[in-house]
Amino acid sequence: MQLPQITRAQLERHLPILNWSRSYTRDTATSDVVAAVIVTIMLIPQSLAYALLAGLPAEMGLYASILPLVAYAIFGTSRALAVGPVAVVSLMTAAAIGNLGLTDPAQIALAAITLAFLSGAILLAMGVLRLGFLANFLSHPVIAGFITASGILIAASQLRHIFGVDAHGHTLIEVASTLFTHLPETNFFTLTIGIAAIAFLFWVRKGLKPLLLSTGLPPRLADVLAKAGPVAAVAVTTLAVWLFGLQNWGVAIVGTVPTGLPPLTAPSFDPALWSQLFMSALLISIIGFVESVSVAQTLAAKKRQRITPDQELVGLGASNVAAAVSGGYPVTGGFARSVVNFDAGAETPAAGAFTAIGIALAALLLTPLLFFLPKATLAATIIVAVLSLVDFSILKKTWGYSKVDFIAVAATIALTLGFGVETGVSAGVILSIGLHLYKTSRPHVAEVGLVPGTQHFRNILRHEVETLPELVTLRVDESLYFANARFLEDYVLNRVACDQPLKHVVLMFPAVNEVDMSALESLEEINKRLSEMGIRLHLSEVKGPVMDRLQRSHFLDELTGQVFLSQYDAWRALQPDPPTGTDQESLAAQ
Repeated sequence: MQLPQITRAQLERHLPILNWSRSYTRDTATSDVVAAVIVTIMLIPQSLAYALLAGLPAEMGLYASILPLVAYAIFGTSRALAVGPVAVVSLMTAAAIGNLGLTDPAQIALAAITLAFLSGAILLAMGVLRLGFLANFLSHPVIAGFITASGILIAASQLRHIFGVDAHGHTLIEVASTLFTHLPETNFFTLTIGIAAIAFLFWVRKGLKPLLLSTGLPPRLADVLAKAGPVAAVAVTTLAVWLFGLQNWGVAIVGTVPTGLPPLTAPSFDPALWSQLFMSALLISIIGFVESVSVAQTLAAKKRQRITPDQELVGLGASNVAAAVSGGYPVTGGFARSVVNFDAGAETPAAGAFTAIGIALAALLLTPLLFFLPKATLAATIIVAVLSLVDFSILKKTWGYSKVDFIAVAATIALTLGFGVETGVSAGVILSIGLHLYKTSRPHVAEVGLVPGTQHFRNILRHEVETLPELVTLRVDESLYFANARFLEDYVLNRVACDQPLKHVVLMFPAVNEVDMSALESLEEINKRLSEMGIRLHLSEVKGPVMDRLQRSHFLDELTGQVFLSQYDAWRALQPDPPTGTDQESLAAQ
């Protein structure tokens, strides 16, 4: 029986897989499989490394890279986004669990699973309520500052594995001080492995592919081999530890990694644990969503595709719930692997599902080979990956463009490095909202005059314009609401003070999209105060929705002047010798 059209459309909106799967072909599948192979090769060492960064058993990184990818393939709208563990979310997970003071590995794993479940539930709720727009309150400079600081903090936290010493802390000062204290205990073999792995991985990023191409290898094969660089580092260093028994010389290894598919798990439903993790889960959800949507939109634009932010919330929420029921921890869309997925030719979200199959095979067949994998190699993988996130140029850009944005970025970086990621991201959210309120609380108001020979009005401080001594026109370049209403009131009254010839004030509203109740009261006060001075208040170029609201109030009935359709109409009607009779009446918008 055929479903009604409206039901099919609703299903496709909530299950995007029903949309793209209709046109799925063998060629599309081939492209997705090739992309999946490349991403799988990249994701195996990354998932292990990020679990280490989160302070969790290595296998949880693999588990977080299987079922969540399948869930996103069903519910996500991006054709190229690759979901899984990422550096920033892993660091935030470590900070959230660290705040609990747990020592039992089983309790730590349960807390990570619960954190993934809470994050997924928050994302799903936001998706159902269509709250994707809330991500717009995080300014890009602030997010860039947070990610830069997080990259530095992550790299610093992994140096203990490179030196083979005990160091800890959630801030840069704590990490640096404990690392410096234990430097005399540096393990030579661990340091050698770590430095060699870092040097090799940096070279692989830029030097291996051109070298392979110079030997005559096809570009696609050269690309696959270049992406396999981290796997090569894992294989060589693991073999070296096994051959020379370096674990007996103090080289820390991963040890036993359970073989098999992810187990079915359930989060804790302890209210006390939920209350302790809720704020961390909320921050992880927001940052993960912003990072994921930014990547997804960028990649979609390259192929003239579109994503649906609200449905992305559902897709990421489902992925995190899937992580929670399969022994994983919070996940989101990763920048590096998504770009690799896109460049490798992924055509649909099915590439993620194929990647999940590859990771599942690795969990079934390859985990015994990871016993001798040195933690220094995984730390090197993290360091090389996150240093690409560090971008201090944002400081230079914001300093030259906006000092306010510079202060916000610098403060976010300083707070993240000095007080930890949760403080940093909380400060980023507060600063983003604060920046918006600050900028809109002081709207740009320009006194304008007529450009000679035209019907256009421009700022009297920027252009040679005509003005009238009896008339002042103030162009308001921002919507009016509670935060800036008093500013406009003070601005108008200060402008007209002691201006004896003045008879008319026109508020020009071409950029005013809304007037809230507080702003309406300010307009009423401006009208009353000007009337007491013998000055009439007029409006011009009022947008339809704003006019509709004003007409539902008493303001227009009490307005001492008129509402003009255009500023030029107001200019002609209010000049000392205006047109008379019906000509003047036709100029005013009643």
